[in-house]
Order: sequence, then structure tokens, then C-alpha cells
Amino acid sequence: MESIIPIKGKVKYKITLDPGVWIFDDRKVDLNTYFQQEQLQNSDLEEYTKSISKHWDREIMEGAVYPPTLKTEVKFQKEKVLTGTFGIPFKPFLDNAEPESDAKHILIECGMGEVKLPLSEAYSLILGFSKDGKPLRDDGPLHVYYQDGSNSGNPIKKVTGFTVK
Repeated sequence: MESIIPIKGKVKYKITLDPGVWIFDDRKVDLNTYFQQEQLQNSDLEEYTKSISKHWDREIMEGAVYPPTLKTEVKFQKEKVLTGTFGIPFKPFLDNAEPESDAKHILIECGMGEVKLPLSEAYSLILGFSKDGKPLRDDGPLHVYYQDGSNSGNPIKKVTGFTVK
């Protein structure tokens, strides 16, 4: 099974996706809870400001040394990565490929043939890449979920590529 997924077609830059490295990406989302949470649209600047504020508050309250609680947080995060089910938003990758102005649709090449979606919907897709801490080998390398979770029980499986039309 090939695990490199291309984005091609009417794009300025043809890029490839490697789901094997996304486990280390900070943009990943926990698919066990993602579709149950209210989705808030935060800007990158707002998220950055909040993280810096949290760090600053911690240093003021606890000092610049690492308190013992941080060690247990790191252990918890490692455990979560090893056992979690994760996905990643498709939007940053599609933005980097820069679809041409006349592009209207995206074809998802998968085990079912092809699934055609309007390009505007493609920006909100979530790409599942891990289940219970393991890569999707049998029906992967990617699963595609709609952001509203309407297909969370039956995602688009065996995704092998994306073509912008």
C-alpha cells in the first residue's frame, strides 16, 4: 500500500501528503471527541496569543522551573499519542497547493472509485490517519470525514489521491 497521497489537477503547486508524520503535527485533532465538540473558529493569532498568555501565567504563578505536574502532563500526552485516534484538517494542505481560480470541484480517489465534492466543502474536510495509536493500514492510508461528522460512522476510506477540477 502506498502511503504518499498527491494533490494534483488545477493547482499552482502539486504537493504530496505523508500521513505517517502527522502524529507529530500540532494541528491534529482527536477524532473520538472532535465531532461532539462545538467547533469554534479561532484565528492563528488568537491561538498563539492564548498559548503565550498561558505560559506567561504559569511562569508568574509557579516560577520558571518545571514543577512536577509538567512531568505528568508530558507522560499523559505521550500515552494519548500512542493510543489515540487522530485526524487533521485538510484546509492547510489545500491552501498550500493553491487551487486555480477556475477550479470548482475536488475528486477524492478512493476504494469506492471517486467521490466528487464542491471545492468549498473540501476546505472543511478532516483527514483521519490514525486509529487507536496505529496507522490505517487495512483501509487507509487516509479516511475522509465531513466536518459536521455526518459520515463519522462511515468515512470515505482507502483514499489514494485528490484531484482539483
